[in-house]
Amino acid sequence: MVDQLKAVIFDVDGTLAETERDGHRVAFNQAFVEMGFDWVWDEILYGKLLAVAGGKERIIYYLRAFNPSFSYQGSLAVLVDNIYAAKTRHYVALLNAQKICLRFGVLRLINDIRELGLRMAIATASSTENVTTLIIQTLGSDVLDWFDIIATGDLALKKKPAPDIFYYCLAKLKLSAENCLVIEDSENGVKAAIAAGISTIVTFNDYTKGDDFTGAVAVFDHLGEPTQFCQQRAGISIVTPYITALDLKAIHAKE
Repeated sequence: MVDQLKAVIFDVDGTLAETERDGHRVAFNQAFVEMGFDWVWDEILYGKLLAVAGGKERIIYYLRAFNPSFSYQGSLAVLVDNIYAAKTRHYVALLNAQKICLRFGVLRLINDIRELGLRMAIATASSTENVTTLIIQTLGSDVLDWFDIIATGDLALKKKPAPDIFYYCLAKLKLSAENCLVIEDSENGVKAAIAAGISTIVTFNDYTKGDDFTGAVAVFDHLGEPTQFCQQRAGISIVTPYITALDLKAIHAKE
């Protein structure tokens, strides 16, 4: 079969781990304190800010949409860079302190995919340092080599919902879109993957459960474990109560 599944491409934030609420949001607030700003991104506000992909882009969106009275005498671009650098430092510290855990089924499925001989890649708006630290702290340093490509927001590409990051992954993997499957958690991620022509499975979280996942081949609340079954909202059904690598192949073949 020409279009058989050869690689699985993972998003990171909200897909591999609950990094948004318990990681990035907390780190942003710590950075604001460090920089001397009285800004507070609570869980509700942060959910609204997630409409925009990318940390720097999110800061600019916040200032324009939620804090328009803010004025700054210097370069706004430099200020945003400085805030983001402080935020990254705090986020990495949270990871190193093991304050952020993987979502249900992530470790099991990654091992399952590898045992089945499928390739893996990452496509995310997060920075390389954020991604590699998350993987090292939750999966181990050896696991970095399990991913053929780790495409991050450090690349000069348009953020999701633009498909650029997925086009980049396909080019580096030297595979066609028909040979890949994406696992995402958000509407922007689904739009980006579908625009690149790649079949997409969703494992939504508390922030994204209300998103529009039109076009996704299957939608679940999480990947599941033998002791923690996943619930399916829509799409191609699986035969097991948790998602396996064989389920990914079956879903991909039916798409």
